[in-house]
Amino acid sequence: MSTLRRTTATAFFACLLISPLRAQQGRDDTARSQHKASAEAPSPAARIDINHASVDELRKIPGMTPTWAARIVRFRPYRTKADLLEHGILPSDVYDRIKNAIIAHRGEQ
Repeated sequence: MSTLRRTTATAFFACLLISPLRAQQGRDDTARSQHKASAEAPSPAARIDINHASVDELRKIPGMTPTWAARIVRFRPYRTKADLLEHGILPSDVYDRIKNAIIAHRGEQ
């Protein structure tokens, strides 16, 4: 019985030692992915206007497919780029991929 207790205690303490290391690794991965996303975002002046861009211009956005570009053009105009998500034009995973590369200007351009 003491061997079982010793094994259980060893496993318990091993878990206590490993869990903070795993949590730190997760934070590091999150920080790297956030930094990568912000590093790839174009300047506001270089963003593509979803209210005036053609399908071909929208296709230049990394992660944009012809279908999603056509949907953006079809359901114009947009008040904000968040309208793409709020009105069901794009699913959230596609919106998350392109949101830093787009902007929604109103009026003539």
